[in-house]
Amino acid sequence: MRLAGLTKSELTKATIVDAAVDMARQSGLESLTIGTVAERTGLSKSGVFSRIGSREDLQVAALKEYERRFVEQVMMPALREPRGLPRLRAMFNRWAELIGGPEAKASCLFIVGAVEFDDRPGPVRDALVAGIGEWRKQLARTIRQAVDEGQLASETDPEQLAFELCSLIHGLHNDFRLLGDARALARAKAAFERLLRANGARS
Repeated sequence: MRLAGLTKSELTKATIVDAAVDMARQSGLESLTIGTVAERTGLSKSGVFSRIGSREDLQVAALKEYERRFVEQVMMPALREPRGLPRLRAMFNRWAELIGGPEAKASCLFIVGAVEFDDRPGPVRDALVAGIGEWRKQLARTIRQAVDEGQLASETDPEQLAFELCSLIHGLHNDFRLLGDARALARAKAAFERLLRANGARS
């Protein structure tokens, strides 16, 4: 989170949200309460509440900050790559590194949040659906561009391939974090290339 130029109140809110993201990635969104975040940040409960609002607001704020970081770390660098397969490879590889690379020290909040809130209607689930849905659209759009560039077969179904790439990431998350498989990242990248070849990748 960028802190330069923020007021004291804004800095305090940024500190709260930053702590909430870290806690949620370690223990899930359900671990977040006004009290636990107040204890983590050294603030009073009223101080946290006055800047964030309810527990639900806190959970949504953590998700939105996680999404902002995701876009900054994965999406924006990938957009600097040429359209089509180079961009798609950058998106997947950066995404996979974020989930199972050497610097991956905590869970993906989109994945753990989906497990907690997949069948629980409300603002937290809505925020998850919006964030994950937008990323899925970006993947499908990039796949469609690869088809338009002649880098994937014309019969490639962008939505289907986007689904399969998301499934690979879920498998990577499971094998890396739950099973402790040091080969998980390499396996995910190999499976990604195999999927591209199955869809007629030409570069």
